[in-house]
Amino acid sequence: MKFNIFLALSFLVILKTEAQQPQINAEAVQQALLQKAVLQKESLVKNVPFKNIGPTVMSGRVVDLAVNPENPAEFYAGYASGGVWHTTNNGTTFTPILDSAQTQNVGDIAVDWNTRTIWVGTGENNASRSSYSGIGILKSTNNGETWEHVGLPNSQHIGRILINPNNVNEVVIGVTGALYSKSEDRGIYKTKDGGKTWSKNLFVDNVSGIIDVQHAPNNYNVMFASSWTKNRKAWNFDGSGNNSAIYKSTDAGENWEKVSTENSGFPTGNGVGRIGLAIYDDNIIYAIHDSQFRRPSEGEKQETRGLKKEDFKTMSTQAFLSLEDKKLNGFLKMNGFQEKYRAENVKQMVRSGNVKPIDLAHYLEDANSMLFETPVIGAEIYKSTDGGKTWKKTHNDYLDDLYYSYGYYFGHVYVAPDNENSIYVYGVPILKSKDGGKTFTSISSENVHADHHALWINPKNTNHLINGNDGGVNISYDDGDNWIKNNAPAVGQFYAINVDNQEPYRVYGGLQDNGVWVGAHDAPEDKRWHQNGEYPWKSIMGGDGMQIEIDNRNPDIVYTGYQFGNYYRINRETGEQKYIQPKHELGETPYRFNWQTPIHLSKHNQDILYLGGNKLMRSMDKGETWKAISPDLTQGGKKGNVAYGTLTTISESAFKFGLIYIGSDDGLVQVTKNAGGTWNNISNGLPKDLWVSRVIASKHKKERVYVTLNGYRFDDFSTYVYVSENYGQTWKSIASNIPTSPVNVIKEDFVNEGILYLGTDNGAYVSFNNGENWEAFSKGLPAVAVHDIVLHKESNDLLIGTHGRSIYETNIKALQQFGAGMVLTSQPTIFKTEKIKANGRWGNSWSKWMQPYEPATQIKFYANNAGKKTIEIKSDKNSVLQTIEVDVDKGFNYVDYDLTITEKGRKKLLKENTTIDINKAKNNKYYLPKGEYIISIDNVTKGLEVE
Repeated sequence: MKFNIFLALSFLVILKTEAQQPQINAEAVQQALLQKAVLQKESLVKNVPFKNIGPTVMSGRVVDLAVNPENPAEFYAGYASGGVWHTTNNGTTFTPILDSAQTQNVGDIAVDWNTRTIWVGTGENNASRSSYSGIGILKSTNNGETWEHVGLPNSQHIGRILINPNNVNEVVIGVTGALYSKSEDRGIYKTKDGGKTWSKNLFVDNVSGIIDVQHAPNNYNVMFASSWTKNRKAWNFDGSGNNSAIYKSTDAGENWEKVSTENSGFPTGNGVGRIGLAIYDDNIIYAIHDSQFRRPSEGEKQETRGLKKEDFKTMSTQAFLSLEDKKLNGFLKMNGFQEKYRAENVKQMVRSGNVKPIDLAHYLEDANSMLFETPVIGAEIYKSTDGGKTWKKTHNDYLDDLYYSYGYYFGHVYVAPDNENSIYVYGVPILKSKDGGKTFTSISSENVHADHHALWINPKNTNHLINGNDGGVNISYDDGDNWIKNNAPAVGQFYAINVDNQEPYRVYGGLQDNGVWVGAHDAPEDKRWHQNGEYPWKSIMGGDGMQIEIDNRNPDIVYTGYQFGNYYRINRETGEQKYIQPKHELGETPYRFNWQTPIHLSKHNQDILYLGGNKLMRSMDKGETWKAISPDLTQGGKKGNVAYGTLTTISESAFKFGLIYIGSDDGLVQVTKNAGGTWNNISNGLPKDLWVSRVIASKHKKERVYVTLNGYRFDDFSTYVYVSENYGQTWKSIASNIPTSPVNVIKEDFVNEGILYLGTDNGAYVSFNNGENWEAFSKGLPAVAVHDIVLHKESNDLLIGTHGRSIYETNIKALQQFGAGMVLTSQPTIFKTEKIKANGRWGNSWSKWMQPYEPATQIKFYANNAGKKTIEIKSDKNSVLQTIEVDVDKGFNYVDYDLTITEKGRKKLLKENTTIDINKAKNNKYYLPKGEYIISIDNVTKGLEVE
């Protein structure tokens, strides 16, 4: 069966077994595909046009590359959550080709260049916090104009696709499987009929998926695959296990034998993590291994000067009080203790019994310490020269500073096709070796982003490399000594966006692994900046960019930061940055901060800032000092190596200072009506334990509050949207007709009380009746994860921050005027068109070699019936100057009008007004002169003014 529109796995109906593990119903996949297709086709807002406003230069995460070996200037780049992009000019420009499918989540791509057949395995395989699931395998034979769904709908995440070079219909696929739950659908699958039927030829277990599969360059029969045992939860990630291993097939994936046995020389057991493979020929194979085995003790450690954290864990009170003040102060200052904690007063706290020496160690151990301080072996490279029978590590020393603590995010090794000793390994930097992995050098560069995931080596010129990383595509022609940056696609992975009140207004956004950026909403996305050296968007923060608040009294004062609650107050005029993360008290349990720690600047007083850890913090002085105004508002956290039991969302009512709602990552929604004096848990009636993605206090009614919950971190893709009219005492679901998908954000319209906007893991919606039913946006907006929605009040613009396709903008003034009268009338409703300023450039250019400037305005109207319509542009004396024939859809319609008039219309105008002249422009067109005109549709009229 073929579809032009596909739903992402986010739209799957989830069934629960007795063990409460989400299971995916394959029939529900197909049903959901049809449901979304119908919803988009019938949507009243399907013609509302969205424009991508960038930014592009920081790009987004590339997961795979497919390059034409006969013409390397042509290749495809697959982005984790940004679709597949095609270039035919060596990355100078790219065209998205997956937009007609209802997912932009990519795990792997493969192309049969002889038949131009493209295979896409949907669902990223990197197992990160933002690795979105997919819908199975898609195939196209017309460069993405249409896509055929060819199976494996329950796969969720795809590791690798191998096409037989001699038979495009024979394909082997490695399925990584579900990210957060057990799955029977992991394994190696094979089709011999182009995807019509599949056989599962290797299944390890329900927690061990296939992360990589490779075949020998000249022998499709010889394959190696790696299984990966992992267990990700919201509070913990265990990326190794007994069944992480290497397998071999000698019959093109029909049968498999484990070759990483105890006697093979390759590591086995619970510490074996992710494995990546590279095959030089039938006998020579490389494997990169993320070893989670602990490093052996280095014996007696050298004595270090000064105090260490561990010293206080066993120190007695008497010994502590005997410490020299100078020595203790050195430790306190070196480790960032607050100024109030210095030797004299800390000793007094210990002396009084309020604090124990061990509390100084605990003060420094936050919820992420296990993740970043575990002494594991990390990356290591193994080589086999006998077809996988035996393996030997290629290097003697540790490959430090390659994987750090997150080797699960990488796992790639590559070997040059002309030299078995020329290999490349991928992690935070890129390393290359010319001696078979004995020694390595870095080929990272100042214009190459860190965190690398894909490499193509030109078989005809191995100095030619194409690299895919968290910052897009880079190309080298000298084996990595120098790189070109190729970042034309708008594929930014935004977590949060915001706007200020400048003119033109600025848009701020925090991105996955690409910091925080700001730019004018109308900044041109063209190459002009290459000439002046000033890209219109600017980076103002590094790391994984998070939420942004802007002081409405002074837009140069910005609050933002990066992962795990590291926030700053920035003065953009002076460049000053002040670190403002709240600190717990000595003797108190360290605060827990979410990856996406929420902040909120009070609308009642712009000096007041809220920040959520596991408690709600409030600063009355712009983040200089903090006070916790709540107890722990979560369920208390869980043991693990990721912060959990944290606040995720904060909303203060515009009606009353101190009427504040919070939501947590473990399912609690709570409210205070007295600025934190008392708190009430209002989670009863809501699903339990899920991530509260948004809580919003209504701008229209004091008692009203909205909540969205997200089950993504339990592989629960259900849609959870609720409203309460009584401060959360009772809740009503308004998920209505939204196709099944985790929800990230809900926002109210600030003009029309009945309008709500919603962002899910696979698209954006609007409701005109308080959530009774929803309409799907789609024009110009692909099926991508929507993480944030912001409305700009002065311009009536709606901005959508996506996690994979940067930021989109549309004007919603017409939508805000939607009312019952439009639905009842059979005549169209024409919306007001903004005044147009006449310009002598219309139809002209400064050089005959340049394209003339073509003006345009949009005629917006609502129609209750689909069909053909004639739009007439008339003079104020009712003479027809131009006609436009259009096909109209039921709902909102947008028609571009280029402001031209006909020869006949010109004569009528000149006759009506003898004081004007209308000359033909250089493009041989006539344009409206200054004056007042009429737009007419079915005898319904609206004014149009050119000034």
